[in-house]
Amino acid sequence: MKRFVTIPLIALFVVISFLTSNAQASTFQPQSLFQVETPSPDDMIRGAILYDRWYSALGQQAPEGDMPIWGRQSTNSRSGPDTWRCVECHGWDYKGSQGAYNSGSHFTGFPNISALVPNLPEQEIVDHLKGSKDPAHDFSSYMDDASLGRLALFLKFGLIDDDQYIEDVSLKVIGGDQERGKALYEQVCANCHGMDGKLIVFRTEGVDEDLGSVANRDPWRFLHRTRFGVAGVDMPVGAKLGWSAEDGRDVLAYVQTLPVGVIPPTTEPASANETPQSPIGGPPSNSILAGMVTGIGSILLVCLGSVVFLGLLVGLGALVVSALRKK
Repeated sequence: MKRFVTIPLIALFVVISFLTSNAQASTFQPQSLFQVETPSPDDMIRGAILYDRWYSALGQQAPEGDMPIWGRQSTNSRSGPDTWRCVECHGWDYKGSQGAYNSGSHFTGFPNISALVPNLPEQEIVDHLKGSKDPAHDFSSYMDDASLGRLALFLKFGLIDDDQYIEDVSLKVIGGDQERGKALYEQVCANCHGMDGKLIVFRTEGVDEDLGSVANRDPWRFLHRTRFGVAGVDMPVGAKLGWSAEDGRDVLAYVQTLPVGVIPPTTEPASANETPQSPIGGPPSNSILAGMVTGIGSILLVCLGSVVFLGLLVGLGALVVSALRKK
């Protein structure tokens, strides 16, 4: 009797085990069987620069007017070329309205692409860039297929989660190694930016600022451009140097300790991140003696101009008097 009870129980256990293993196998996706070829650094860099300012990367002028989608929002008052940049809608952290651009002058309400693209095939991303889902988002008239493909590769493989590196209130780096960042900066970056980060001045919306200012005010832009560079600028970038995202974070952590300097805004309108022209006559004086000499020179110049003007006035009066006497 025990045998007749035991055999069915064993059979039932085998069946249940078989069904359970099949259910688990059907939900398990072994990633090693579906590896995707990693894009080349050149393609990633090109795609990231297109995301930043695609028309400059392609050596073109920005299209006339505003990007068609721009009229769907009223919170970001920028116009013209800036409205055609991917970054102006979706941010340097790629999170749009759910990231750093969730408020302030850059807010548009446009979506978080870092949450949209990871599960999309590359071709579907390209199709979206061609307006398949929204005709107002069609860039096929401005970018060739190769450029659209590189932009899609960057969106698919190049985005990182900046929340793990940047604290969203203080904007300070989370867990960065400043000593390591200092070594990398002095090895690679200081040649152009200087040890104090002040050799290159950046124009950002009418304000001139140095590297320390950029790192503290807009760390997301700093990370993106440290990894991939800027259109039209020959600079060493992390993607070519073999830097990890953590290397860029460490450099950012160190640069945030550099001096911060901001030159007062000018009345000249400027698109974001343009390089300013050198002021006529050179930069302002940094010493009291030089300032005094400059001031005295200005007074003498005014006096000389006044003397010349008075001389001309006296000469003209003499001519008038002489003409009247002859009459």
